[in-house]
Amino acid sequence: MRAIQITEFGGPEVLKTAEVPDPQPTGDDILIHVDRSGVNYADTHQTENTYLTEVTLPMTPGGEVIGRTPDGRRVAALVGTGGYAEQATADPNLVFDVPDGVDDVSALALLIQGTTAWVLLRKSIRMEPDESIVVHAAAGGVGSIAVQLAKVFGAGRVIATASSEEKRELATRLGADATVDSRAEDMTTALIEANGGRPVDAVLDMTGGRITDESMRALAPFGRLAFYGMASQEEPSPVKPRTLMRHSTGISGMWLAHAFTLPGNVVHRAMGELFDMVRQGTLRTVNGGVYPLSEARRAHEDLRGRRSTGKLALDPAN
Repeated sequence: MRAIQITEFGGPEVLKTAEVPDPQPTGDDILIHVDRSGVNYADTHQTENTYLTEVTLPMTPGGEVIGRTPDGRRVAALVGTGGYAEQATADPNLVFDVPDGVDDVSALALLIQGTTAWVLLRKSIRMEPDESIVVHAAAGGVGSIAVQLAKVFGAGRVIATASSEEKRELATRLGADATVDSRAEDMTTALIEANGGRPVDAVLDMTGGRITDESMRALAPFGRLAFYGMASQEEPSPVKPRTLMRHSTGISGMWLAHAFTLPGNVVHRAMGELFDMVRQGTLRTVNGGVYPLSEARRAHEDLRGRRSTGKLALDPAN
C-alpha cells in the first residue's frame, strides 16, 4: 500500500511517499481502509523525534484516521502512528462509530483536537461558569474548538489570540469576545486589557517561551494555566512553588493519552458530546484543507509556518 514513511528524523523534508506492506491486525485490532488521515502539530514533533514518546525508524506518522472497516462500519480511530497510509489498524477501544451528519474532516477534528479542548476545559482548568478564558492559537485545530466549547460551557469572556487579522476574525466568528495579536510585545498587558482591565481566570497554552511566562503573569488569584504543547520550541521560565503560593496560581500539563486512564470512559463521553454538538449545529469544525497524501510535506510546512487554520487532513487516494 501507499504510505508516508520517514527513514531519518528532521523537518517536513523527511516525509516521503513509499510502498510499504499492508498492516496485519493482531489480537482484537481492527483494520481500517482509510478515507482521510488527520494531521496534527504533534506529528511534526514525531518526525523530529521531539515528542513525548520516542520513535523508532522507519516510521509512518499520523495518529488518527477515518474510514471503513471490512464489514462496512464508518469509523474514526486513534492509531498512535501509521495513519498517513491507505490502511491502518486500531485498538477497538480507540475506535468510534461516526454518526450520520458528521463529515470526515469534522470527525477527524474531534478525535484529538476536539477531545483535547474538552479535557483542557473540563479536567485541566475545571472551568467555572462566567470565568474569563484565554485561548492561545485560537484559529488552530484545538483553539478553534476550545473557543466554542468555552462559550457552550458558560464562559463569561473568551479571549482569543492569533497571529493575523484574518485568524482573529475567524476566532470572533467562532464566538470569541475579544482577540489579541499573538505577537504582542507584552502579552500580560494585552490579555488584561482584553479582559476589561482585570486579570484572567484561565489560559489554554500550547506556545511556550515568553508567551507562557507573560500569560501566567496575567492570571488572577486562583487563576489556572493548562500547558499542552510547545509550538515555539522555547521552554518557559522555571516556576518556583513559592511563586505559585504567593499568587494562588495553578499550572497543569495535559497529554491526551492520560485521559484514557481516567475512570468513566472520559474520552468516549467527550466524543459523544462533541458528535452531538456538531450534528445539532452548536459546534463548528474548521476545515483547513485536504491535501493529497503525496503532499504531506506541504501540509506540515503550512502547519509549522502558521499558514493554516482549523483541521488539516490527507487524502490517501491521491
